[in-house]
Amino acid sequence: MTDGLSWLAEPQSIAWGGYSIVIARDLASETLAKRVAETVFRQKLRPRSIGELTGRQVQDVLEGLFGDVFLGIALRHGEIGEWAYVVKYGGWQGEFGGTPLIDRGGAHVFHLEFEEENGKPVPPQFAYRHDERLMCAFNLHLDGSWGYDGVQGDPEVASGVEQLLTAAGLPDHDLDHRTVHRTSLEVLQQHFDLSLPRGRILEETLPTVLLRES
Repeated sequence: MTDGLSWLAEPQSIAWGGYSIVIARDLASETLAKRVAETVFRQKLRPRSIGELTGRQVQDVLEGLFGDVFLGIALRHGEIGEWAYVVKYGGWQGEFGGTPLIDRGGAHVFHLEFEEENGKPVPPQFAYRHDERLMCAFNLHLDGSWGYDGVQGDPEVASGVEQLLTAAGLPDHDLDHRTVHRTSLEVLQQHFDLSLPRGRILEETLPTVLLRES
């Protein structure tokens, strides 16, 4: 994979409102998108393919159908190498839960999310799950807010990530949040070999599903 993850720390890196991305190994992107859609709290919503669209086109579709981008939800998905990814659009904030588990059946699933415009504010978050187990999770600002205190999860995996964060000089409460966010993403990229194709996500078309009532 190319491009890394650190570009997600840029302002409005995907769209206004922040980003929510799911990455999985050894799953087809269509399968991953279906699994992500299954976790939406409003169970009447079902994924309907609307073709291959750019991110801008997806937002235009949501605005045209619902009158406001944040009143609808869409998922764009793609693959690169052995990895699949799903990018959420629209009003995804607070709309997805943990069941049924996306990582069932032995899947390795990584979730990166940042409600950038939430005024509370909510820090960016990372979680790695494998075969229905939490392997690693932490607040990418590393500031102890929102109930996060260090790296949680499987002791071996979590300690490995914590050691890399320490080697990168984190936590450092004198650094601004964006720098810490970017450095945390670089650690995740290095440790888990994670990356996302920035140009493809931002500029090209990808298969897209709209979540609509059945």
